[in-house]
Amino acid sequence: MTKKEIQVTDLPGVGAATAEKLAEAGFDSLMALAIATPAKVVEIAGVGEAPARKIINAARNSLDMGFESGIDLMEKRKTVVKITTGSSNFDEMLGGGIESGAITECYGAYGSGKTSLAHQLAVNVQLPLEQGGAEGIAVWIDTEGTLRPEYLKPIAADKGMDADEALNNFRGVRAFNSDHQMLLAEKVEDLIKKDGLPIKLIILDSLMGHFRSEFAGRGTLADRQQKLNKHLHALLKIATQYNIAVYITNQVMSKPDTFFGDPTEPIGGHVVAHTSTVRVYLRRGKKGTRVAKLVDAPALPDGEAAFMITSEGIKDV
Repeated sequence: MTKKEIQVTDLPGVGAATAEKLAEAGFDSLMALAIATPAKVVEIAGVGEAPARKIINAARNSLDMGFESGIDLMEKRKTVVKITTGSSNFDEMLGGGIESGAITECYGAYGSGKTSLAHQLAVNVQLPLEQGGAEGIAVWIDTEGTLRPEYLKPIAADKGMDADEALNNFRGVRAFNSDHQMLLAEKVEDLIKKDGLPIKLIILDSLMGHFRSEFAGRGTLADRQQKLNKHLHALLKIATQYNIAVYITNQVMSKPDTFFGDPTEPIGGHVVAHTSTVRVYLRRGKKGTRVAKLVDAPALPDGEAAFMITSEGIKDV
C-alpha cells in the first residue's frame, strides 16, 4: 500500500468507532490529524495522551506533506476564481475580483458600502465563470442583523437572473454570540461534504461585532485575540481546502492620536491584519460615491477605485 492510499482507519489505534468519532469532529483526513494537537484527539476520541500522539505521528509519517514546485503552484493558481464586485474599477484594483482560496476583508465606517458589497457578491457568485461568477452559492453568517434578502432580488434581476432562483441558491444564518459565530463557520464544511452544496462564497458580516461587545477591557484582550485567531484560521482552512472565497466585513475605530491624515483604523489588531489575504478600506466619496482603497494584497499594487451603490447593486461611477 502506498502512502497516498492510507486512510485514517489504517492508522495504529484507530478502529471503526474511533474513526467515526474523529470524522464527526472534522478529523476525517490524514492532514487534519497530522496538524491536530494531542489534547484535541484525546478529547474527541476518548483515548489517552500516548495513543493520541501515536495516531498523530502515524498520520504525519504517512502523509505527503504537499511540497510543490513553482510550476505546480502556478498550475494550481489557475484554479483560483475571481468573483466580480459589480464594478469594473473595483475589479481591476483587486486583480479581477474577490479571490477564491483567500480571505478578503473590507473595513470602513457605517454607510461605507461593506454590506451592500456583500449582497452584490451573494448574487454574483451564482453567475457563470465567463460573467465573473463562480457557478456556486453563498453562505452568509449575519452577526448584526444586516442581511436583507429582498435586496438580493433587484440585484439578481439586474443581472438577468430569476430572482426566486437566486434566493433559493443562497443560505443565510444569524449568529447570536462569538461562540455561535465560530461554530457556524465550522459547520459550513458540513454543508459542503454532507449536503453537497456547491458553496463558493462565505460572507461574515461583521467579523468583530460579537467579539467587540463580549471582550471589553484590556484584561480580556489576550483571550479575545486567541479566540479570534482560531476563528480566522478555521475560515482560511475551509477557503484553501475547498477553493472558496471568504468575504468578511470589519468595524473601525478612530485613533485620537492621529493629527494628520485619516484617523480611521480597523479593529481586531494584528491577528486580523495578518490573517486577511486582501484588505480593503471603504469610505464615502463625493456626490454619493464610495471609494475602495487597496491596503494590502499579495502581488498587487496599492490603488483606489470609485463605485456607486444603487437599488440594483454595485455600479461603476
